[in-house]
Amino acid sequence: MELQSLSTCSINSTITKCNENSIICNGTSCLQPIDNFNAILNTVLSTVITIMLALVMFAMGCTVDIKKFWGHIKRPWGIAVGFLCQFGIMPLTAFVLSLAFDIHPAQAVAVLIMGCCPGGTSSNILAYWADGDMDLSISMTTCSTLLAMGMMPLCLFLYTKKWVDSDSIVIPYESIGISLVTLVVPVGIGMFVNHKWPKQAKKILKVGSITGGILIIIIAVIGGVLYKGSWATSPKLWIIGTIFPAAGYTLGFCLAWLSNQSWRRCRTVALETGMQNTQLCTTIVQLSFTPEQLNLMFTFPLIYSIFQLVFVFVLLLGYQLYLRYYGKKSEDDIKEIEENKPDSSYENTNGGFEIDEKPSASNGDITANS
Repeated sequence: MELQSLSTCSINSTITKCNENSIICNGTSCLQPIDNFNAILNTVLSTVITIMLALVMFAMGCTVDIKKFWGHIKRPWGIAVGFLCQFGIMPLTAFVLSLAFDIHPAQAVAVLIMGCCPGGTSSNILAYWADGDMDLSISMTTCSTLLAMGMMPLCLFLYTKKWVDSDSIVIPYESIGISLVTLVVPVGIGMFVNHKWPKQAKKILKVGSITGGILIIIIAVIGGVLYKGSWATSPKLWIIGTIFPAAGYTLGFCLAWLSNQSWRRCRTVALETGMQNTQLCTTIVQLSFTPEQLNLMFTFPLIYSIFQLVFVFVLLLGYQLYLRYYGKKSEDDIKEIEENKPDSSYENTNGGFEIDEKPSASNGDITANS
């Protein structure tokens, strides 16, 4: 069944005619496009947020060791696991949820677009707070953004043809390219600073990690305020928006665990899988569909962005409380601390994504794998 151009909006059998200049219908009234002031505000905020995000990624780059990062690229086992999660598990989960809830074709396409997007840079900030493997996190985000150039069209072709002609979906390669540049360049500079001036890099990291957390919240609030007129939507979409990110985190963690990876990397892969690039999804929806169709589709990226943050903040709170009250980290975290001591050499560290043993309590020696 193909998407049809809608001339009316219908919610609960209430039909309201929308004029050609309307952008969003809430079932009882039609909302006009964002006025000039909001359009200018949106542009200014987008520019400021992009610059701030680049600065935050510069700070995150200060955690990355050049040799270990290059090790992940040369031996991309971790990237391969992330690739399978990002472009295998997430699109399939979106497809299954769309079928299971029997949602409107336009809404199904929005869910699938979200599932086919690469990981977002927010995952790098949150991986830092979760004591994740930052070398793996940033390499996964970089590669997934680059590979999205080809994998997004392929996944959308495979999964959306039940509802729409995939040729009608516009892939904003320019936006993907900008995302890649604002990720790679600042991280590269941060890696250089960490290599040359490690003490200064630690100070930059502290400021950047706090700024990054604040920035994530600001972006979520701005999205809700600018597009507050689009919140009236089907309850099914709210349910899917709740289940989908939770499924992403859970399935990503389980796949990494089944691959016999360390707990630290399991956390990293889980965050990379569940944290999607919602801004890219919003851009694709806006470029590809009519204003009437946006009424049914535009809300989902906002819903997903809210619940992906809700779940991850709950998980981070639980993890921090565990550290606070039990006062210890896993063997894998202790191993990482030992690896990052000043007198350690690359030959004594994990030069790339190696398969680590799970934490074991055997012999009572918590540093047996260090």
